Amino acid sequence: MNRLDFTPYRRSTVGFDRLFDLLENQARGAGGDNFPPFNIERRTEDAYRITLAVAGFRDGDLDITAQQNLLVVQGRKRDEQADGQMLHVGIANRGFERRFELADFVRVEHAELANGLLVIDLIREVPEAMKPKKIRIGAEPRLEVVQDDKGQADAA
Repeated sequence: MNRLDFTPYRRSTVGFDRLFDLLENQARGAGGDNFPPFNIERRTEDAYRITLAVAGFRDGDLDITAQQNLLVVQGRKRDEQADGQMLHVGIANRGFERRFELADFVRVEHAELANGLLVIDLIREVPEAMKPKKIRIGAEPRLEVVQDDKGQADAA
């Protein structure tokens, strides 16, 4: 049995319950199906790319659904008969569902299917209100001079 115990960390952290639950669920489901194979690439500080190898699938066979903190990629099997008799079938044409847990403020920017690869570009956009701010300790509130569009100074 391969169980992770995050109890010591849960005692000393606040608000990370979702993260620990994700890690525990991932460890439980790690022995699952690995189809289709995929890569996850960090392109910049706030941009990511997921590439799935989906040989034999067309645009209409694939469905990408983005929900809050979850990206689901599904492939539907086609019932297509070949013109001749198949002697060997090595290209998997089976249905699949691949789920990716996304961090807060990560959204799908673009998806493209080319040469048997499904490329999904993701971007993280943190709202201005959520970005870190410096807090001055013990500072007295003070008035600052603010320029308006006409170049006149007003007391703020």
